[in-house]
Amino acid sequence: SSNRTGSSPLTFTLTGIPGLPMSSYWMALPLCCLYLLMLLGNCTLLGMIRTDHSLHTPMYYFLSMLAMADLGLSLSTMPTMLAIFWFKSTSLRFEACIVQMYFIHSFSAIESGVLVAMAFDRFVAICYPLRYGSVLTNSLITKVGGVIFLRGICVVLPVAVLIKKMPFCSSRVLSHSFCLHQDMLRLVCGDVKVNSLYGLTAVIFTKGLDSLIILLSYVMIIRTILNIISQEARAKVFSTCISHLTAILIFYIPLIGLSVTHRFGKHLPPLTHTLLADAYLLVPPVLNPLVYSWKTKQIRRRILTLLCWRWT
Repeated sequence: SSNRTGSSPLTFTLTGIPGLPMSSYWMALPLCCLYLLMLLGNCTLLGMIRTDHSLHTPMYYFLSMLAMADLGLSLSTMPTMLAIFWFKSTSLRFEACIVQMYFIHSFSAIESGVLVAMAFDRFVAICYPLRYGSVLTNSLITKVGGVIFLRGICVVLPVAVLIKKMPFCSSRVLSHSFCLHQDMLRLVCGDVKVNSLYGLTAVIFTKGLDSLIILLSYVMIIRTILNIISQEARAKVFSTCISHLTAILIFYIPLIGLSVTHRFGKHLPPLTHTLLADAYLLVPPVLNPLVYSWKTKQIRRRILTLLCWRWT
């Protein structure tokens, strides 16, 4: 077994949804609608934050980073998913599979880092409101964004380099409509200890560490909120965290479910793995703009103003 058989390039076979015909227009149409909704929502958010000077605050800068990460994550999966259901094209070259895997995991790490930055924003705003402007300066936000971006690029790069050198078995059928590291690793014919160990280390260093920081941030936020005497003031302060908490749940619940099923759920039907992977990569980019548009007064007001202006 090797990465090449004679002169023919190594290819993987992607899988659609188990039990569903490969070329299914009733599945392709909802997927197209989801991707269009994702593009419309995130691009609208970015456009509003860029043009409305009242939104040039740390919270909305981090929200624009989240929208860009969502766009990158969705655009990484869109070509192969639509190719499968529109054109019944399931073959993907080895190099293209590695590139897709790299971008999926990189943007996922970037999104996780942005959620940490947004948690820090809420922590400073609630626990140290008088120092908010002096702590979260434009310079610090730029540096934080750069660190998050570089971490996502650098942490995932060795994953792609390591798996590129591995030999693959004759069976090269992946479990999803896109390439994931865990899925590619199970097709390797050879020792995968180094790959598995580094993959686990990368997950701990990104999502594991990020979730711990977010948890600690909200422990301190809740302690501060409980010290507020007025019940009405407590509810008002906590309401500023609802959008961020919703984004965290939307991102981490499918991620945890996918990780658990990949490691311990081999007896589960293939449809479970497929739905969890699709939810992990498709749901957050679609729902995040809707959540923030609905829960954030400035964005909701701007959208209503634009709609009224167009209708008049």
